[in-house]
Amino acid sequence: MRILLTNDDGIDAEGFVALRTIAAALSDDVWACAPEIEQSGASRGITLTDPLRARRVDARSWAVSGTPTDCVVLALTDLLDRKPDLILSGVNRGHNIGEDVTFSGTVAGALQGMHFGVPSIALSQSLTRFHDEVVARYDTAERYAPGIIQRLVQAGWPRDVVMNVNFPAVGPDEVAGVEVTVQGIRDAEYVTAEKRTDLRGRDYYWMGFSGARQNPPPGSDLRAVLYDRKISVTPLHVDLTHLQTVHDLKQVLGGAPPRVRDEVA
Repeated sequence: MRILLTNDDGIDAEGFVALRTIAAALSDDVWACAPEIEQSGASRGITLTDPLRARRVDARSWAVSGTPTDCVVLALTDLLDRKPDLILSGVNRGHNIGEDVTFSGTVAGALQGMHFGVPSIALSQSLTRFHDEVVARYDTAERYAPGIIQRLVQAGWPRDVVMNVNFPAVGPDEVAGVEVTVQGIRDAEYVTAEKRTDLRGRDYYWMGFSGARQNPPPGSDLRAVLYDRKISVTPLHVDLTHLQTVHDLKQVLGGAPPRVRDEVA
C-alpha cells in the first residue's frame, strides 16, 4: 500500500514525525509532501497568485512553499509517479473538531485527496491548552492510529467522504475508547480577536481561542474528545447543503425570479 503524508504544521513539525511512525507501521511505501512552513488555519486555500516551489528533502519527501491543498495537488499531479492508495494528513498539534474542520488545513489536505479519488484520513492530537509550552501526547496517536487506520481501510467508506480522527489530550493508558461521532457545534463563542497597540500607537489584532467552556451533546466529536477521553472518528464530506432549508425555500422561491414590490399602504 502506497501512503502519501501531508500536514499543515510544516515538514519539520513534531506531529509529522509521529505521522511517519504511524505510516511505517502500515507500509514500507511511504511518501511525504508537506508545507515548508506552518499553514495552520489555511483551510482549503490554494495558491493562485504566486509561484510554488517544491524542495526535495529526501528520496521520498518534498517541502512545498504553499498550503496543504497545494501539497496534495503537486504530489498527485507531478511529484509521484503514481497515485497513492491512502493519504494521511497530520498529526495536527491540536484537535480539529466542531467548527474547526471548516478552517483546518489538516482536514483540507484530506479533502483534496478525496477530490482526487484517494481514501484520505485527517489525524489530530488534542492539547490541554493551545500554548507553546504544552507538550502534545503524540504517543497516544502513535499507539492507536495504526490499528484504527487499518480497520477503516479494511471497512472502506464512500468516495465523497473523508475520515476525521481526533485523539484526546491524555496518555495512551488513559484513553477510554473509540467512538464514531458526528461533527459538533460549540454552544459558546471560542474564536476571539484581541486588540493591541504597537509602539507607534497603531492598533493591530491577534487572533486566538477563548477557551470558553462548552456543553456538547453525547455522540459529538466535541464531547468524545474534550470530556469523555475517547478517540473520535467522524466521517466528513464537503456537501454543506442544509436540506430542511432547501425544502422550506422551495415554498417561497421558484419559477420566475421575484422583483421588489412597492410596500403596500
